[in-house]
Amino acid sequence: MKVIHLISGGDTGGAKTHIHTLLQGLNRHIQADMVCFTDGPFTQEARALGIHTDVLTGSPPAVLKALRDKIRQGGYDLIHCHGSRGNLMGALLKRSTGLPLVTTVHSDPKIDYMGRPLAALTFGTLNSWALRRIPNHIGVSQPMVDLLIGRGYDPQAVFDIPNGLDFSNPTSRLTREEYLASLGLDWPQDAVIAGIAARLNPVKDIGTLLRGFALARREQPSLRLIIAGEGEEGPMLRQLAQELGVEDAVCFAGWVEDTDSFYHALDINTLTSLSEGFPYSLPEGARFALPTVATNVGGVPALIKHNVTGLLFQPRDHEALGRHLADLAANSALRRRLGDKLLEKARESYSIEHTVRRQLEIYETILRRRDRASGRKRDGVILCGAYGQNNAGDEAVLKALVAELRSIDPDMPLWVMTRKPKATRRIHRVGAIYTFNLPAFCRRMSKSVLYANGGGSLIQDVTSHRSLWFYLFTLAAAKRLGCRVMMYGCGIGPIQSPRNRKRAGRIINRNVDAITLRDCASLDELAALGVDRPRIQVAADPAVSLPAAPAEEAEAVLEQAGLHPQEGQRYLGVTVRPWPGFEDKLSVFAQAIDYAYEQHGLLPVFLPIEGKLDVAAAKQVTARLQKAPAAVLPPCASSELAIALSARMDVALSMRLHALIFAAARGVPLVGVVYDPKVSAFLERVEQDLYVPLEELTTQGLCALLDAAEARTRDRAALAAKTARLVDLERINREQAAQLLEGGAP
Repeated sequence: MKVIHLISGGDTGGAKTHIHTLLQGLNRHIQADMVCFTDGPFTQEARALGIHTDVLTGSPPAVLKALRDKIRQGGYDLIHCHGSRGNLMGALLKRSTGLPLVTTVHSDPKIDYMGRPLAALTFGTLNSWALRRIPNHIGVSQPMVDLLIGRGYDPQAVFDIPNGLDFSNPTSRLTREEYLASLGLDWPQDAVIAGIAARLNPVKDIGTLLRGFALARREQPSLRLIIAGEGEEGPMLRQLAQELGVEDAVCFAGWVEDTDSFYHALDINTLTSLSEGFPYSLPEGARFALPTVATNVGGVPALIKHNVTGLLFQPRDHEALGRHLADLAANSALRRRLGDKLLEKARESYSIEHTVRRQLEIYETILRRRDRASGRKRDGVILCGAYGQNNAGDEAVLKALVAELRSIDPDMPLWVMTRKPKATRRIHRVGAIYTFNLPAFCRRMSKSVLYANGGGSLIQDVTSHRSLWFYLFTLAAAKRLGCRVMMYGCGIGPIQSPRNRKRAGRIINRNVDAITLRDCASLDELAALGVDRPRIQVAADPAVSLPAAPAEEAEAVLEQAGLHPQEGQRYLGVTVRPWPGFEDKLSVFAQAIDYAYEQHGLLPVFLPIEGKLDVAAAKQVTARLQKAPAAVLPPCASSELAIALSARMDVALSMRLHALIFAAARGVPLVGVVYDPKVSAFLERVEQDLYVPLEELTTQGLCALLDAAEARTRDRAALAAKTARLVDLERINREQAAQLLEGGAP
């Protein structure tokens, strides 16, 4: 494989480090050449690293012609652009070369020219045009990928890549004492030194660092600060240090070439940026196990998990920054814990080897997709379900479906019908259509191979007749538009209306090729509807296959909620939802929760599954608690985190099916309050008998169920094993979809 990289050649900081390190690593596996449009230190350093680098200068038309000739004669397979000039040249060459095109977006293009209005108007405008012409985009962090998707770039052609570094045996040329002496500093040996390496421009917001440092130093006089970098805000920042009265404790070190000695001299690393892709200063500090305080922006949270691998604060919040600096200065054990965890995480995810492997995967994917697209009239899958409605259970199902379909074919286009297309594109990295945009649905259906209707109980009329009619319509429309049709890992019923039952049976029989179910009760319901033509198999809910987030992320959420998990606190995970009759049982829930706290030491933690609805229901219960302190957590940002939090509970009390699924998969004893047959069907399938219908709920009965669940906390492995059997059955969903995609008999 031969790849040509296009970049201006005047880059500094993280972008320079990323490109040099990446190309040096890539050339161990493929031929990766570079063309720059400016000569200088960037190109000289690249050549010193063994990177084949050409410089093309002159008028834009002449440069464009020379570059086109070089690409044609060089036999390149792919063009990789970086920065505004590289993007512009790549976009102009797109048609004439016919080569696949990709660009790496190192920072937010809309604020790259902050403080430079003329450059924003010229280079910024041209860069925006070029970015739209380039079909494939790489973000240097997950949040940068989110930003690109949020601005309308194809989520299935946006890739993430970490900034990589060499973590093997970092050494510094100078000792701490020698480095401080080289800066002319005579600070005490017991000084706690914080530092930042950044350009002194508005985006880096060093002013907030100075203000936070000044606050922290009032509590911790041993604190010192080194600012490494140059930029237009230098004079203003020096003046600010004087105004704050900390000029004697702050060193402006200027541009630092020996970054290893700089980080080796620090006790705390900091970052105060208003925006970032993924800053190299974080893994560079991590190489020396430095505890880090950083703004919660861009790709920073991918490495810095609050109170797990570092400390986070919101941009411009100098008071929070000051508190974090003071805490770290006062507590050497905290510094060691956070620094060691950060080094462990950085080694795992941000090594140069990992970055190079990821870049090669992206190249191979782009080339593979180019070959795949030629000659195909139909391709991909469209998914329909109750998606985009702030329900963690349904989003978990969608995440599982996407993962399973990607495992069948990672290059297959996936489209989802959803109430919130923008959020679905960002979260699941798929194409998205508004659920009721029928023209768009039909256009996409006419180009797709498979329509998969699934996740949850869609074929029912308890909540709405119209939703049932809508889903039945989509099944018929998909078949008429030439798709194979599957009902995927779903529940069936209840369907109460005789007319609806007749209509559902007829439409499913005529239009569906295969059905996989999540429980045996749904199989009985299909039989009662007269459905016998599709191939029907009992599998399991797709959500049982999802992994959990790392346990320390759940611990951090509990810690932020003031629940002190490190102190051995035991928890009762509670999930309630609004439902007819629920408000009549509020006192029953509250009295039983108080009992569990008083009798078993189970502190109630409310884990909402469906956004505002579950939070409101939880607050109705907590308002009636007399003895137990309670925490109502916000809806989780990911299914994996919801599962990790469920796993941290000692007992689960839930009305919601997916809260029970999340807990059961981790062996948490379950108490179910049944408002729908699907809840009892799941509990029976995992051989859990501690449940009661909502209408029969009493305080005495619920307390007895909680007592029984508490007794089972000593044998969590048994429940986990029973649920693990469902994971094996869940593979039936994937196998059936693969058959339909391959054109085999359903």
